[in-house]
Amino acid sequence: MQAWHALSANSAAKELHTDLDKGLTHKEAGERLKDYGPNELKGEEGIPLWRKFVAQFQDFLVAILLAAGAVSFAVGERTDAILIFLIVVVNAILGLIQEGRAERALNALKQMAAPHAVVTRGGQTMDIPARELVPGDVVLLEAGTVTPADLRLAQAASLKVEEAALTGESVPVEKEAGSQLVLKAPLAERSNMAYMGTTVVYGRGQGIVVATGMETEMGRIAGLLTTALEGATPLQERLNSLGKILGLATLVISVLVFVTGLVRDGYGVNWLQLFLVAVSLAVAAIPEGLPAVVTIVLALGMQRMVSKNAVVKKLHAVETLGSTTVICTDKTGTLTQNKMAAVALWAGGRAYTVSGSAYGASGQITLDDQDLNDHQRADLHLTLMTAALCNDARVIEKDESEPELVGDPTEGALLGLAAKAKITPAGLATKYPRLAEVPFDSRRKLMSTIHPAKDGGYLVLVKGAPDVILARTKSILLDSKVEELTAKLADEIREQNTKLAGQALRVLCLAYRKIAAVPPPADLGSVEEGLTFLALVGLKDPLRTEAKLAVENCRRAGIRTVMITGDHPQTALAIGQELGLTDQARVLTGAELDSLTPAQLKEQAQKVSVYARVAPEHKSALVQALQEQGEIVAVTGDGVNDAPALKRADIGVAMGITGTDVAKGAADMILTDDNFASIVAAVKEGRVIYANVRKFVYFLLSCNVGEVLIVFLAELLALPLPLLPVHLLWLNLLTDAFPALALGVERAEPGIMRQPPRSPTEPLLDRTMLVGIASQSVAMTVAILAVFIFSLRTFDVKTARTMAFTTLVVAELLRSFTSRSEYLPVFRLGLFTNRALLMGSSLSLLAFLITVYMPALRPIFKTVFLSWNHWRVILPVALLPAATAELRKVIVGRQRYMGQQEKDPARA
Repeated sequence: MQAWHALSANSAAKELHTDLDKGLTHKEAGERLKDYGPNELKGEEGIPLWRKFVAQFQDFLVAILLAAGAVSFAVGERTDAILIFLIVVVNAILGLIQEGRAERALNALKQMAAPHAVVTRGGQTMDIPARELVPGDVVLLEAGTVTPADLRLAQAASLKVEEAALTGESVPVEKEAGSQLVLKAPLAERSNMAYMGTTVVYGRGQGIVVATGMETEMGRIAGLLTTALEGATPLQERLNSLGKILGLATLVISVLVFVTGLVRDGYGVNWLQLFLVAVSLAVAAIPEGLPAVVTIVLALGMQRMVSKNAVVKKLHAVETLGSTTVICTDKTGTLTQNKMAAVALWAGGRAYTVSGSAYGASGQITLDDQDLNDHQRADLHLTLMTAALCNDARVIEKDESEPELVGDPTEGALLGLAAKAKITPAGLATKYPRLAEVPFDSRRKLMSTIHPAKDGGYLVLVKGAPDVILARTKSILLDSKVEELTAKLADEIREQNTKLAGQALRVLCLAYRKIAAVPPPADLGSVEEGLTFLALVGLKDPLRTEAKLAVENCRRAGIRTVMITGDHPQTALAIGQELGLTDQARVLTGAELDSLTPAQLKEQAQKVSVYARVAPEHKSALVQALQEQGEIVAVTGDGVNDAPALKRADIGVAMGITGTDVAKGAADMILTDDNFASIVAAVKEGRVIYANVRKFVYFLLSCNVGEVLIVFLAELLALPLPLLPVHLLWLNLLTDAFPALALGVERAEPGIMRQPPRSPTEPLLDRTMLVGIASQSVAMTVAILAVFIFSLRTFDVKTARTMAFTTLVVAELLRSFTSRSEYLPVFRLGLFTNRALLMGSSLSLLAFLITVYMPALRPIFKTVFLSWNHWRVILPVALLPAATAELRKVIVGRQRYMGQQEKDPARA
């Protein structure tokens, strides 16, 4: 009986003894299923819809509005109350855009897990549902199998497993049998383990289940997803802060008005009047349309981003990307193509460069930047024939797209190399059929195939590790002639191998031998001696063509790019230097991160831009360390191993084509073209949206503060209310909303991507905006009170209110045009370049005129008919706020220009 001891990395105390030949009995499997539970991933329960809806009413501003609505209803102003309650409910419905991403990510993880598994139980091989696997089960693996649980390998024959989605390793990992496991070793270096969700691409194997369900490495990632916290976005935090300020200001002003009324009128105070003033102040101070406008503007931004290959799943993520200060990106599949490509060839003493497609014929082989001549092609023919024939992979050509590889990526790269010289396995199959082979295994590190030779005898074509082949080589092919391999030539080969490896390339060696007869199967290994050296081939996972430019564009925009990968440190450093991420030979590994204290981690996170051999929890820890230092962090990735960090980040960006469903589920945004450069376009769009949010917040608040001052000063001056609650609701919801929406689609201002990211601590209302709001509010208050006081002396109160209402409507619509830029005059922008604003302001004006000139609506809005005599007073005064805004731009714009010139004359 052959016994096997399996020890789980996640449950080191469990000891399971299994007979490899018989496996578990059905009784043992049933008992363990009860003990350990089914082999499936578990998630946390989602938040019920009703709780999400109730949460929308917990905002401070909403509470004030509800109170104002209740007071309005109590004093008989039911029209106002119904409008207020309706606004609150609509905003709550718009707020239900949050969905549980963890649940979707976990569902994707479940789909990645193998639905069935081939096991040995009771001495029989059978196919069972993967959820029924238990620790101790004997699982059989072959090419194409999705590993159903975490396995310790008991047998491995040329076994290679694709682990890129879990570890970030771009090359399939060679596996070997073994009973020992260094628990602290990175996942990518545990050669005797196969993990749930990874795919066998070559060979076969047999393993013992050591962990199932949530105890697996994939289960551990699922646990990280459910525990990862999602914080508020910068815009949410700024709007929440703004809401609290407005709410407190409203309460303070209402108390002042109440006290003023008591002091002025004593016991004869008009309580109804005071309540109406309080409600008016609450309605005036709170921009009721702001949440809806923000939601709609962000939704419009999402639609624009779809046309730029970026699908945003969460509205506020659009703005967050625009304020990003650090992008933490995975290497494999994000900055690189997640393929293997031949990029260098050293043969016959010459160094060739290979470019173009990884697996296809597009591209070329060049020598000293020149195309190959006929003589050079002839010299390379046997080398490229070896690359094509000593190969088990195959390529499926597709029209106008990258060919699809079936098999090992390393072998696919060799097919691509040969194809660039129009040499393919299909073209050689008739003349050089494969007669025998010695398969690759990790002990020999060689693969050999035998084919008939044109001039009689047979060709042995060999590929493998350079040091192994060099030890079995006696000669070298130079200028199509076989020469003796001298010590000097051997040293030159070793030197070239070291040079290629130093460039973070994976190096393969090609060789051949002529034999007179094919030996019997038992002696096939003897053909791998006395070889003739052909070439060294340098392979790598190539950069995406647009990645370097995208990283540079991020740098110009003041955004730092950090690469976090599970790949080898030397490979990571080479890619980082090629991209310009670092000019140092400094790479931090996961093992080194484990040894750092939280304070040291924060320090290194600000210095180091390349990380290698990291686990999922390392990525999340790095993101957290950056966030704790005030950075706004975006994380890009495509693998399962990226999911926890994608969820923890301020914004997670997943790749749509190569990205796993797990990564897509955890991300806020998905790039449909897998193009890192699309992030730059998304950053620009995010910045434009934030700038536009500032514009309409500036516009809305200057209007709202002006309305508050008008009501407040009128009460202090013992004047009748110039504006009733219904007027203020109309202003905030219709007059202001349409222009605010139009401001939300304003074009990008020049140089927006040459500015550094906003400071994460920068308030939405900075000093410049506060001064602008103050100046606009004062100008608006002076204009409206002047019209109101003049009208009171000439007309009745109802007419005076209508004139004040009309003046404010026209002033706010004119003010919307000056809000298109904080610094550029409206004439420089062009009066007609924002057609949405022209249409929106026209609709607002038309809607208002209906309330004045439609008799049926006048009683509801408490307005009267206005003649040309009234308009002659209104129109000149309504221009005052817009004129004030434009004059202020001239002054502030000049100061800003002088400040920029002092800091950076070239940029200014």
